[in-house]
Amino acid sequence: MKSRIMALIGNCKNMKSVKKIHAKIITDDIFYPYQTSLALSKLLNFCAVSPHGSLDYAKNIFNELKNPRLSLYNIIIRGLSLSNEPLEAVVLYKKILENGLYPNNFTYPFVIKACCESSVSKCGVLVHTHVVKFGLECDCYIQSTLIHLYVSREDLVDAKKVFDVCSKEDTVCWNGMIDGYVKAGDMVLGREVFERMVCKDVISWNTMINGYGIIGEIDEAKRLFDDMPVRNIVSWNTMLSAYVKCGKVEDALKLFHELPYRDVISWNAMLACYAQTGKSNEALALYDDMKRAGLRPTEATVVSLLSACGHLGALDKGLQFHSCISENKIEINSIVGTALVEMYAKCGSIANASKVFNSMKSKDILAWNTIITGMAMHGHVKEAQQLFKEMVEDGVAPDDITFVAMLSAFRHAGMVEEGRKLLDCMSNIYGIEPKVEHYGSVIDLLSRTGHVQDALDLIKTMPMEPNACAWGALLGGCRIYGNSEMGQQVGKHLIDLQPEHSGRYVLLSNIYAAAKRWDDVKKVRDLMKSKGIKKVPGASVIELKGTVHRFVAGDSSHPESKQIYEKWAEISTQLQITDGYAPDTDQVLVDIQEEEKENALSVHSEKLAIAYGFLHLDSHEPIRIVKNLRVCRDCHDVTKLISRRYGREIIVRDRNRFHHFKNGVCSCKDFW
Repeated sequence: MKSRIMALIGNCKNMKSVKKIHAKIITDDIFYPYQTSLALSKLLNFCAVSPHGSLDYAKNIFNELKNPRLSLYNIIIRGLSLSNEPLEAVVLYKKILENGLYPNNFTYPFVIKACCESSVSKCGVLVHTHVVKFGLECDCYIQSTLIHLYVSREDLVDAKKVFDVCSKEDTVCWNGMIDGYVKAGDMVLGREVFERMVCKDVISWNTMINGYGIIGEIDEAKRLFDDMPVRNIVSWNTMLSAYVKCGKVEDALKLFHELPYRDVISWNAMLACYAQTGKSNEALALYDDMKRAGLRPTEATVVSLLSACGHLGALDKGLQFHSCISENKIEINSIVGTALVEMYAKCGSIANASKVFNSMKSKDILAWNTIITGMAMHGHVKEAQQLFKEMVEDGVAPDDITFVAMLSAFRHAGMVEEGRKLLDCMSNIYGIEPKVEHYGSVIDLLSRTGHVQDALDLIKTMPMEPNACAWGALLGGCRIYGNSEMGQQVGKHLIDLQPEHSGRYVLLSNIYAAAKRWDDVKKVRDLMKSKGIKKVPGASVIELKGTVHRFVAGDSSHPESKQIYEKWAEISTQLQITDGYAPDTDQVLVDIQEEEKENALSVHSEKLAIAYGFLHLDSHEPIRIVKNLRVCRDCHDVTKLISRRYGREIIVRDRNRFHHFKNGVCSCKDFW
């Protein structure tokens, strides 16, 4: 009977079976004495350690025991060290000492592991002294956990002291020391330990490759990868991730195709590579291949896919992946929740972004920053201010990104005084020194509201060297308000700073054109031509039934180009007849005839995208467009007219912000 019970415990797969066996042991008095029986140890071990067990049930059994032996303490400590209750493991260790028991080499590895958690890491140093006191400092398992403890505390000096007495054959300790140096970014010392290793294993090589990938030394990572005597799937994935970290898309793709076997980590690495480098269509296509390969998405999968959807403004696809999260029982934690918030915000559905954010149980600083940034992009400055207030009240300290988001909100709303005050209070109230990005936002705010001299004064008094973005913001203000004299000086300075940036030449050219200085316009254009610099073409994308369609200004490559141009001509003619629409030819800053200017305006990419939306979307469906450049004045005006004349809601995300057009009004209130 006893052997049968022991076999049943060994084959348990769930707590229901365990409870039945436990009841049988107690009621039938099969084992005596119960407290010292092997069956009790097996029961506790299953409940405390098995993924199918219950740590609470194990604790209840243990708490009913009188004077439990050390091995039972060790089982519960092990379970607690693997749980989210590591502090309880340390408390139980203290009871061992209080009850006069002597901890052994099975006790300390898990007590030290529990101490690796930041909340109780200080206890680990005291536990180390106990290890020495009980003469266990030479145990290899204890040594490896002590090294891990000190590495987690970023105390490499004490980690090295433990390491120096380790055996040369103890690969775990050597790998732990290498990992510590890699995490600290000290690849010189990490390489030194690696080269001295007598018993290198695949983990040693993988750790070093990962370290070189983190610091961007991809050539060294590749050399180690090529020299590896044996590789496993982790090796291939580590090298693939190194390429991803360094933005080496082509190298990553080549290696991905060379993989002898692809697991979900391989696919996720390639998806992340595409998502992080703006190759969103490729990411979505790769996911289709992943599905055909029979792999199920994980948290990392959906985070990359949601990022790709946000980049494209592909709301339908984003909704599909939101459903995919539920279907695959992926937890909406702070990482996934934040990815959903960002996707919805970038796809123009700020209401859904708010809904997801409000439903999140755990909100870290990244989640708060994401929703505040989303509100800023949509021009909801009051909502951004309220969220900032709630974040502080919830005990989440704002960081420098929070202030970039808030300054962006004020910038989009033209709130000069609020922007200035926030810049001042960053260091005075929150102890965060403003960076160049914060000054750049205020400079942009001042420039766009006509305070170009104040913007220039702020640039001159910045405590750091102003970057090209700050000067670019001032140049934009000069363009808007026709300050050609200051614009000329700023523009030339910018071209010196960024000689390959086409936008700087174009903006300076536009300033000259607005002042009718056509000779200077020609000089700038000739300079661009001589340097081989081409203007970035305006492009707009629109999603239709999960497929993203891209339009470039003046392009006729789309299969339905004929119908699209005919539809735009129809819309434009209707607006001219009923609303007196006339193209704003001042927006075409070149010395050509008025008719040519009108033709140039008529083929702007967002107009083609709007026409395509009219052809294929029901009248009650919003038309959602993402543009790579700032919306021009003529396109902005005509889109307002379309929204009123045809009763269509049109949502446009340009390079700077969102424009929600409805009933002839834009959410930006004509300030962008």
